[in-house]
Amino acid sequence: MKNALYILILIVFFSCSDNNSLELKTLQGEAIGTTFSIKYLSDDTVNFEGKIDSLITAINKSTSTYIPTSDISKINDGDTTVVVDAYFQEVFNKSARIFNETNGDFDPTVGILVNAWGFGPENEIADLDSLKIDSLLTFVGFHKVSLNNGKVKKMYPQIYFDFNAIGKGYLVDIIGRLFEQNNIANYMVEIGGEIRARGVNQDGVAWKIAIENPNEDGSRSFATVIQLHNESIATSGNYRKYRTTPDGKKFVHTINTKTGYATESNLLSASVISKSDCADVDGYATACMAMGLEKTKEFLKTHTELKAFLIYIDENDQLQTYKSENFDN
Repeated sequence: MKNALYILILIVFFSCSDNNSLELKTLQGEAIGTTFSIKYLSDDTVNFEGKIDSLITAINKSTSTYIPTSDISKINDGDTTVVVDAYFQEVFNKSARIFNETNGDFDPTVGILVNAWGFGPENEIADLDSLKIDSLLTFVGFHKVSLNNGKVKKMYPQIYFDFNAIGKGYLVDIIGRLFEQNNIANYMVEIGGEIRARGVNQDGVAWKIAIENPNEDGSRSFATVIQLHNESIATSGNYRKYRTTPDGKKFVHTINTKTGYATESNLLSASVISKSDCADVDGYATACMAMGLEKTKEFLKTHTELKAFLIYIDENDQLQTYKSENFDN
């Protein structure tokens, strides 16, 4: 027993020594319309900037609706000859799974409505009414698309893919995998608030991140601070990205895939945490915003692999928070 304890102490000692000998390195920049911050521990001199730039370019070429020559843009324009790459296929397959698990509350074919409401790269539709929205809903539904032998088939040519609700998280994963392929065990990749963390930080403890309060005035304050234990986190919220009409009506960027409307709910922010990929929690966080507070609570009860921190407005117009039962931070 003493020998076993002695070995354990040695393992802990050398483990700590190894981490202490590693240098914290930081990379910052811009990608996919937002900023990124990457931190990792390494004693190597490998420069990852060029490789990360190449990955960003590849993901954009595959899945960016803001690049007219990307694969997704060509598919949206009706090109049936496009053979998509592995990036597109993985995002497509993840989207199909989350679409099914959320009963369609997460649906990347909602792009035609995202554009119609003025939140996408295409022209918005003026004076949207129930008749126009109902007609557009014909072209929404991930069950109306398929992927076979690298080619996408759409039930209707008007179906418009929009992977923005999962794209940031996916790029986070691709960069994280790059570090793992290069034997970097301790890192945190953050792009536009979506984060994948592995190992520990420079102090030898799990990476800490803060969840912001939904401040609409541009100020920043934090609702809570958590640690990520080899986990990913994504946050979705409607408190910053919205449009207000001249008569004061507010439209948010999360579209209800069942009704087609972009109206505000009492759920202001959803942060979802899991040991799965960041793309997954990115999709789930978006689905939570589409579901609303009560439906999200019920969803979390049957998906205990997910942890969630929700910020909402109660019946007295007061800011409140909700933690899923397994939220242990």
